Parts: sequence; C-alpha cells; structure tokens
Amino acid sequence: ACVCEKNKRVTNCRLDNNGQCRCDAIGSGVSVDCATLTSKCLLMKAEVMGSKSGRREKPKDAFEDTDGLYDPDCENTGAFKAKQCNGTTCWCVNTAGVRRTDKHDTDLKCNQLVRTMWIIIEMKHAERNAPLNAESLKKFFTDTITSRYQLDGRYITSVLYENPYITIDLKQNASDKSFGDVDIADVAYYFEKDVKGQSIFHNSAGLNVSIDNEPVKLEKTVVYYVDEIAPEFSMKSLTPGLIAVIVVVVIAIVAAIVVLVLTRRRKGKYEKAEMKEMNEMHRGLNA
Repeated sequence: ACVCEKNKRVTNCRLDNNGQCRCDAIGSGVSVDCATLTSKCLLMKAEVMGSKSGRREKPKDAFEDTDGLYDPDCENTGAFKAKQCNGTTCWCVNTAGVRRTDKHDTDLKCNQLVRTMWIIIEMKHAERNAPLNAESLKKFFTDTITSRYQLDGRYITSVLYENPYITIDLKQNASDKSFGDVDIADVAYYFEKDVKGQSIFHNSAGLNVSIDNEPVKLEKTVVYYVDEIAPEFSMKSLTPGLIAVIVVVVIAIVAAIVVLVLTRRRKGKYEKAEMKEMNEMHRGLNA
C-alpha cells in the first residue's frame, strides 16, 4: 500500500513494478499515477461520486456550489469526451470540460474536443493598509505553480498585480505541450480547489498565500477560459426570464408607438374641424 500525495480522491493504492504509487480514481476506477496531477475530468467525476455517497469532505461554513459541476464522461486517458450529456440534454465542452455550446438534445454532434489554450486566474485579496510587493508576489505564485503543480515555467506567461487584483495567465497550445507535461486545465482546477480550502492533495487544507512572510487572504477567485476556436453560444443561451423581459419591453415600445400615432391622428382631425368651424363663423360675420 502507498499514499497518493497528489490526489486523495482515490482508492486501492499500490506500488507498481517501478516502485511508483498508483491508485484507482473514485467514480471511474481509472488507474492514476500519483507522481503527477490527475486529470480534471477524473477529479470532477470523483467529486460528483463523493457528494452522492456522502464521502465528500466539506470545509467549515461551506455551502453547496454546483456551478460547473456535473458527472462527466471521460476517455480512458482521463481526457473529457467532446460531448457531455445529462439525461436528454447534451452540450460540447473544451479540454477543461467547460461548456462551449448551447444545450441541445442527444442528436448534438461535437466533432472535436476543442483545446483551451489560455486560462486566466483572477484573484482579489482582502483590503489591506499597504499594497503587496509586485515582484515578491510574482515569485511566490511562479514558484508555487512550478513546484506544487509541476507546471513548466514557460507556460506561466504573466503574473500581474493591480491592487487588489492578482491575475495569472497560463498559456499552452497543443503544439507547445511536451509529452509528460501537466495540462494547464488540470493545474487551474487544483489551484482553484486549493485557494478555496478544498485541496485535492493528501493531508492538505489548501494553499497558504504568503508574500514576504506575511499571510494574504484571498476573497474571490474567478477562472476564465480561452479556446483555440471561439465558443458557439446564441440567443438560446438566454434564460426564459430574460427572453420574457425582452418581449415585454418590445411589446411596450410597439404599444407606445401605436398610442402616439393614434393621438396624432385624433389631434389632426380635431384641428381640421376647429379650422372649418372658424372659417364658417368668419363667413357668417362678413355676410
């Protein structure tokens, strides 16, 4: 038996012939290498299974956040399948497993798994008396991402500090990625869980951000995805409530125009009648 330091959502851990720890991912049973990050698809599947069975570890004061969480279909390699479904509803995803089309029925065709080539992680730290040192901040996050998440430093293209916002850019084209390199989508998922106190690492409460030996509290983290091919959203992605509001506004505008036209017509008839009566009175006086 062995401990999977990079992933606690596993079972049946054992040493392989090379002395490396391998375990089965919860929910899928896929064998994972504990010396590197587990794919986001397998992690999401394990999280869904964990929440269904009550195994999921919840930090203090946590409340349910299911935005973006679904039970994904994964390839044997751990990659997301391009087409994901929930019952009779299907959609296409990118390599980060994020929906990039409107939702359709099961006849939907997803011809390829579109690569997410750029991930933007935006964080906001708590209010403080003085701004952080930008160079120290850049060094902390660069060192953390390369050591904790095993991402080659060349994929970290920017660490920008605009008090109180911290923005990290991860870029990795399919042609740039070398064999054995961790994927930026997996790194972003591990990182996001770490800063939210829901770490995937064994015996880890999360990521303690410390700049120049001073702890920094992060209040908000948002992850944005940029794909090699633009997403395919349309008006269908608007909620029924918003569509209803748009329809009501259009009807109101049309009604206002109709009232305006009718009012002008009536006013015109009234003015013509008034002029006719005035002319008749003038003729009567002249006679």
